Amino acid sequence: MDTHFNYQLIRSKKRRKTISLHIKGDGRIAIYAPYRTPQWEIERFVKERERWISAKLSERERAIESTRKSFSPGEEFLYLGESYPLEIEDGPAERASLRLSFGKFILRGNRLGEARDLFIAWYRKEARDKLIERVAFYSSKFELFPKGVKITSARSRWGSCSRDNLLCFSWRMMMVPLHVLDYVLIHELVHIKEKNHSRRFWNYLESLVPDYKECRRWLREHEHLVAL
Repeated sequence: MDTHFNYQLIRSKKRRKTISLHIKGDGRIAIYAPYRTPQWEIERFVKERERWISAKLSERERAIESTRKSFSPGEEFLYLGESYPLEIEDGPAERASLRLSFGKFILRGNRLGEARDLFIAWYRKEARDKLIERVAFYSSKFELFPKGVKITSARSRWGSCSRDNLLCFSWRMMMVPLHVLDYVLIHELVHIKEKNHSRRFWNYLESLVPDYKECRRWLREHEHLVAL
């Protein structure tokens, strides 16, 4: 029995009793199943949910399309959870091609064709400066010291912690509110101590970020807004 959806299969040796499905932020489908579940049973599970999956993927595409940027004057762009309008100016060449100034993003008109790349470069620089600074603050506060910090272009993951404790964060993090950003940083720092998402991990995280569930909810509900 074949389905027309590609998916990532994750078999768990833990006490998982049922098969479950999750559509990630980049549209990838993840299937979680007990370790010894037969392949035919997994295929049937997906087949029975084809209509639901199609509807969810279409809904995701519509959400992304509705937030795709045209880089026109007055269009709003997020920075640390706040929206700032875009202004196009014919300023002097020595001024920055893109800057955030007096409550608005200002883009030089002769660089309009490069607007997307300029925004990505701007967010990436902000991420390098601010995320590294805040990771240093929280790592000292909680005595959880990473190997280093790397800024990525990941779409489906806000952050990650490698086996050797290298932390990676997407530049898209600079669009989320500061308290949500801090949650993601601390979440990955906790992985230095607890490598998986065990109950011990979540208990420890909650002791550091009591409202972590609200932060996770914000990320789920607003992830489509961080597209350029």
